[in-house]
Amino acid sequence: MIKFFRKIRQQSLTENKFSKYLIYAIGEIILVVIGILIALNINNRNDEISKRQDEQNFYSNTKQQLLDDASNIKSQIEYNSRYTKQFKYAIELIEINDRAKKDSLGKIAVNLTNYSDFDRQGNIYETMVNSGDIKLLKNNEIIERLRQLEETYIYANRMETIHFDVVMTLVPEVMQSIRLYSNQVENENYLFGFKFQNLFVISLRIMDEKDDVYNRALDEIASIIGLIDNEKIK
Repeated sequence: MIKFFRKIRQQSLTENKFSKYLIYAIGEIILVVIGILIALNINNRNDEISKRQDEQNFYSNTKQQLLDDASNIKSQIEYNSRYTKQFKYAIELIEINDRAKKDSLGKIAVNLTNYSDFDRQGNIYETMVNSGDIKLLKNNEIIERLRQLEETYIYANRMETIHFDVVMTLVPEVMQSIRLYSNQVENENYLFGFKFQNLFVISLRIMDEKDDVYNRALDEIASIIGLIDNEKIK
């Protein structure tokens, strides 16, 4: 098409028809501009497709990471639940002073040194910001929910640290009344005293708070995955 206009332009110059030359020259310029615009549009479209694919890849990877986190958290809740029941039973045994169950109480007391540990070190939100992936995401709600989830993870890790510190203080108390190798009770009176009962109470309170933050994280994860699934459908 451009060659056609160029041929007519040259013919017009030869015939000294300047007005026709000007019209065809303008037409040639318009065609060039249209060609450039079409090329830019195609390039922009390809760029948008590439960005959208990168965004979808980010969603897929993030969703899998969140599913792994949720599975880990559920395992911690289940682990916590097993000892929660034991510790409540131990508190009752001490309260009613059931010395016939001293061996059972001794075995449970040893479990005071066990604790759930959701040690989530990865930071999705911070990594997303530092890597520049945050620019790929058009859904600001997902970004905000990921930020909130990281705050919940930080709180969970802080509770794990507190629980660990408490366990370290409980170990000498347990060793004072129980032979760890055989779980044999060596100091029955101390085991059934209110001070030892308080150890179970303190542990339960920490575990209850950990369960709260675990469940909060699960709710936040479910919400984010729902938002991601909606984005992947579009």
